[in-house]
Amino acid sequence: MIESFLTAFIVYFVVIDPVGTAPIFLAVAGHLDRAARIRTAIEATLIATLIMLFFALCGSWVLQYLKIGQPAFKIAGGIILFLVAWDMLNSKRQRRKHLETTGDDRSADHGKPAQKSAVEPVDTSTEEADSVAIFPLAIPMLAGPAAIMSVMVVSADFGDSMSQSVIGYTALLSVMIVTGCVLALTGYAERWIDPRLGNVFSRVTAIILAALSVQYIVDGLAMLGIVTGAS
Repeated sequence: MIESFLTAFIVYFVVIDPVGTAPIFLAVAGHLDRAARIRTAIEATLIATLIMLFFALCGSWVLQYLKIGQPAFKIAGGIILFLVAWDMLNSKRQRRKHLETTGDDRSADHGKPAQKSAVEPVDTSTEEADSVAIFPLAIPMLAGPAAIMSVMVVSADFGDSMSQSVIGYTALLSVMIVTGCVLALTGYAERWIDPRLGNVFSRVTAIILAALSVQYIVDGLAMLGIVTGAS
C-alpha cells in the first residue's frame, strides 16, 4: 500500500512539477499584490485538482468517446504554452496593469482624458487574479497534457480496486497540497525581488516556456510519426 502511494506520488510530483512551476507563477502573477498572489496560488491549485480528479474518474471514457489521443493533447498544450510565452515576452500583462493603475485613457475624438463616470471603477485586480489562476496556471501549467495523461494512466493501472483507487487519489491530493504551498510561498517571497530583476526574470522564463511548448509539439508530432529524433 505504501509502495503504491509512493509510486503514484512520485509520478504526479514529477509531471506536475510544483518547483518548476514556481518561477512561471512568479512571472505571470508577480504584478499582483501579495494577498492576490496567495489567493491566485490557492485558486489555481484547487481548479487544477478538480480538473485532474475529473479525468481520473472519467477521462479515459471521454477521450475514447471523442477519439482524442495523447499526441493531440501534447500538441494542443504546446500551442497554448507558446501563446503564454509570447504574451510574457511582449510584456502585455505589465502594460495592461500599468493602464489599469494609472487610468491614462484618452478619448478618441480630442485626445483629452476621458470623463470619469459617476459609477465607481471595477476592481480589475480581482478579475486579473481570477484570470491568471485559471489560465495559464491551472490550465495548462498544473493540469497540463502530461499531468492529465498521467492521472488517467495511473488510474487505469489501479484498475477497479477501490483501495488502490483511494491510494491514487490520496497521492494526487497530497501532491496538489504541496503544490499550493510552494506557489503560495513563492508569491509571498516576491516582495523581496527587485522589479527590474523580475522583468528580466519574466523574459528568461518566457524563453524557457517557449522552448518547453515547442518540445510538447515536437513530442506530439513524433508520436504521430511525422518527425523523428524527438527526445
